[in-house]
Amino acid sequence: MPLCQDICKNEKSLYNLEHLATDRPRINNQITASPVRVIGDDGKNYGIIEIANAIEIAKASGLDAIEISPTAKPPVVKIIDYGKWKYQEEKKEKESKKKAHGVEIRGVQIGLGTSEHDLEMKAKKVAEFLNTGDKVKIDLVLRGRAKYLDQKFINERLERILHFIPIEHKVSSGPTKGPRGITIIVEKK
Repeated sequence: MPLCQDICKNEKSLYNLEHLATDRPRINNQITASPVRVIGDDGKNYGIIEIANAIEIAKASGLDAIEISPTAKPPVVKIIDYGKWKYQEEKKEKESKKKAHGVEIRGVQIGLGTSEHDLEMKAKKVAEFLNTGDKVKIDLVLRGRAKYLDQKFINERLERILHFIPIEHKVSSGPTKGPRGITIIVEKK
């Protein structure tokens, strides 16, 4: 039994090492592909040369040969300082995360008897959500017999909160009836 556990642990550690090897780009002597397309630090294209020559060029200039695109035919190697390259990649990743703002659907609930002041406060909250680029789901919660009230009356109650929203908006999906009441989704114009 212990022998099997040792083998399983060794297999897991091998898988982990393979996983780590694929996360980082290959540098200098780790690059096995040959020939490769070589690009210099300043953007100069050295063309397609043997990997040994690329590593010599990198060492002569005091830089590293980094395999940028291993799946290309032939693989692309860039001659650049590894620390500088890693910093640039992290910076690009942070910028792309900043720009990628997914649209969320935020929720606000109101009732039939919600007072005007409370509606104003909820409408301000809706405006905040809309200004951040999110959509807002407004639920008019209906309890008990209120579910069977006249549809015109219920729509008037929904219009009350829409009237208080201080910014330009549009209803992206109209009133839909659900098990807990009526729902509309509002987004910025």
